[in-house]
Amino acid sequence: MDIQTLTRFFMWCTIIDGVLLIVWSFSWLFCPEWVYRTQKRWFPLGRETFNLVMYCFIGLFKILFLLFNLVPYIALVIVGN
Repeated sequence: MDIQTLTRFFMWCTIIDGVLLIVWSFSWLFCPEWVYRTQKRWFPLGRETFNLVMYCFIGLFKILFLLFNLVPYIALVIVGN
């Protein structure tokens, strides 16, 4: 596998995961009651616990997104030039 293929792979991974992060964050920010009601059907959690879990998951996803998608993509772009 050459460096251009890897760069394109990480570019698309970064775009897809970035869109997922934005959609997830905006849905939790702008319609938290809908998200809570939807998830409450499967997981019976209190509102405070749910807020904490969502905050932690979004934070973890953001860290993993930066570490495993964006940083390798930037490194490949730098090395490829």
